Amino acid sequence: MTSLWKIFLVFAKIGAFTIGGGYAMIPLIRDEMVKRGWMTDEELPDIIALAQSAPGVLAVNMSVFAGYRLRGVKGSIAATLGATLPSFLIILAIAMVFSGYQDNPVVVRIFKGIRPVVVSLIVVPMIRMAMKNNGTWWAWAITAGAMAGVAFLQISPIWILLVLLVTGTAVSIFKERRSRNG
Repeated sequence: MTSLWKIFLVFAKIGAFTIGGGYAMIPLIRDEMVKRGWMTDEELPDIIALAQSAPGVLAVNMSVFAGYRLRGVKGSIAATLGATLPSFLIILAIAMVFSGYQDNPVVVRIFKGIRPVVVSLIVVPMIRMAMKNNGTWWAWAITAGAMAGVAFLQISPIWILLVLLVTGTAVSIFKERRSRNG
């Protein structure tokens, strides 16, 4: 059984070295959990789906679900504290040091330079998950369409999910009726 301290330390490491929020945490959580045998690659999409469907911040939700999977409620608390405490302390320190420098051109350029890295940290796990789970051309088309809709057309992911839910349900009903009628 994994110790609560170990769960805390692993998620503190993830929380300390992640820039860009919950989606940027996905590759680090995956690497740490799979490397330690706490989760398989096949289980990760389930945890991500649960974390996205629950209200709140994705990074915290992923920590809650992963910690719960390992040690129940105590594991959730340890993982959540581990994932959030480093960020809180880092932001507190930055706020104390840089409170007078937010308009400094060098600081502004540094943060603009970080943006492309954050985007890549989000896109790479999405592509990896799509490669593992999309076995047909239409699954790839749905993935590409959803990504394009959110990224370029500023369509809310909620609308995309609703359309796909209705479409998937309709297709399932159609196929079921078709198989019954021969």
